[in-house]
Amino acid sequence: MLIHIPNLLTPEEVALCRQRLEAADWIDGRATAGDQSAKVKHNLQVPEESTAARELGDIVLRGLARNALFSSAALPLRVYPPMFNRYDVGMTFNTHVDNAIRSVQGTRMRTDLSSTLFLSAPDEYDGGELVIEDTYGAQAVKLPAGDMILYPGTSLHRVNPVTRGSRWASFFWTQSMVADDAKRRLLFEMDMSIIQMRSIVPDDHASVLGLAGCYHNLMRMWCEV
Repeated sequence: MLIHIPNLLTPEEVALCRQRLEAADWIDGRATAGDQSAKVKHNLQVPEESTAARELGDIVLRGLARNALFSSAALPLRVYPPMFNRYDVGMTFNTHVDNAIRSVQGTRMRTDLSSTLFLSAPDEYDGGELVIEDTYGAQAVKLPAGDMILYPGTSLHRVNPVTRGSRWASFFWTQSMVADDAKRRLLFEMDMSIIQMRSIVPDDHASVLGLAGCYHNLMRMWCEV
């Protein structure tokens, strides 16, 4: 399930991120890659423990906290501290799958969902598409600055070579309360239906109450908290 989340960050937040990244130090992106990924990764990255990464990561986390679409689609339990990368001309990240487990301050988390938050406008660079393999084939993603794509961590994906300009983004992973992608998709679609139904009939209508009851009972069955 690929979910486009528009306007996760405001234009002002994007501008602030860009300003801070302009002044940040950048290192070889392979520093945080696993053995397999390091062989196909060619980009730059802000050091995870740097002041800039922590400050900008907090901006992204606040954006996630206020975004109802992310909450509904991801059902987040833990979010890996957002990181920031950059692809200049010739840089790429060939086909790979993300590591299944990450460690955050000594606590392990499962990477159920991957996220890319675009910080460069599409007209600032050529190439650089995030290409995700899913049930319907390869999906090429290139979104406006401030928009985010959420997709299963199990997906094969790549970043096409940048041929002009520079592509900047934030990336991170989420452990969901519901590990199974099919179950998570069902809950998301049900939640969207409940929201749509509530715009048509009163909140206390029997159909709304019944569907909401099913949603929460499935959450009780499937959630890990």
